[in-house]
Amino acid sequence: MTHRARDPRIIQLLHALDSAYLKRGWHGPVLRAVVKDLPATVARHHPVRGRHSIWELALHTAYWKYIVRRRITGDESLTFPRTGANFPAVPAGGGKKEWQADLRLLDQQHRLLCDAVASFPPTRLGRKRPRAPWTYAEEIQGAAAHDLYHAGQMMMLRRMQGE
Repeated sequence: MTHRARDPRIIQLLHALDSAYLKRGWHGPVLRAVVKDLPATVARHHPVRGRHSIWELALHTAYWKYIVRRRITGDESLTFPRTGANFPAVPAGGGKKEWQADLRLLDQQHRLLCDAVASFPPTRLGRKRPRAPWTYAEEIQGAAAHDLYHAGQMMMLRRMQGE
């Protein structure tokens, strides 16, 4: 992704976000690569009872990109386009069309977060939100780590299904 940020700290945070989501990682597959070309039936399947599916994890990561964007912008009027917090519900009987729509939602939330980071005032990176334990920079870096954490889970779920 191309951003107009000039501050090296903002550039590094954008690089971390894109490296965890879009780019090829030395550590293994990044989140978007794990779900690329994945059939909806595989994404929806629960190979381990009581655990989340790949589709649920994809929606969860989209939701938390939204939450970090809301936190760093301070814009309480922002809303997530799907119902259900933390783990939005997978569409009942969802197929290829719905899966592709949710992948577009994930891409959209990534772009919106990166846009918010690109315009974030660098002088505020070391500050914390009121009553928050982390700085804005740590929240943004955490979004990248969150993507990688769940990309690893998704990759294991893919392998469990023979993908």
